[in-house]
Amino acid sequence: MADERDPELPGLLLRTERDALLPLLRSAEDGDFALRTACPGWTVRDVIAHCGSVLSRVVESRFGPDVFGPECNDRDIAERAGWTHTQIVDELERGMTDAGPAIAAAGGILDAVALGEWVHAGDVREAWGLPGAYEGPGFPHALRLLVPRALRRKVPLFVAELTDSGREVAIGVEQEGRAPGRYRGDGATLIRLCADRPLVGTRYELEGVRERELGLFD
Repeated sequence: MADERDPELPGLLLRTERDALLPLLRSAEDGDFALRTACPGWTVRDVIAHCGSVLSRVVESRFGPDVFGPECNDRDIAERAGWTHTQIVDELERGMTDAGPAIAAAGGILDAVALGEWVHAGDVREAWGLPGAYEGPGFPHALRLLVPRALRRKVPLFVAELTDSGREVAIGVEQEGRAPGRYRGDGATLIRLCADRPLVGTRYELEGVRERELGLFD
């Protein structure tokens, strides 16, 4: 997989996921937004509010010392407490449509925002018991963003053998005196490992690297 950054890739991932996720959100019942997700303390509504607020900050260049941190995230969600579900979904749709150029212009520092938004879309599907959590049409784009994110996070080098596609991808940074590890399993489970999502019911093999070393998000 090429190391060269594609500045258009984050926007492509966001638009791809927008087209898949928004019809689900638009057709959801009010009670669906109250279901709990894999994110501790967050409902589906909270996840959507968080995602929309993050993308609004990116589009409007509204950053601060604790931006994207837990306290900032909680404030953003609380600020939207009086919004309707439709307003929250509208903000998310605008962000997924408009944030690409701002992320592209940031030189790579915001690329992980698009990856995180895509993972959160998987959280919504998971909460609703829908197929396609952490996979689907956006997965190839997400995988291409995951590789440089792992480099930034200095994840120990391992080779991912994706059993559902037959691909092998090197992920992480080589460490002196340490042989590359190996993951064997499907792509969705790889995302679960790297995003610290529940692994109940999954099947995979991991050698030479520990689960706790693979996390890509704080």
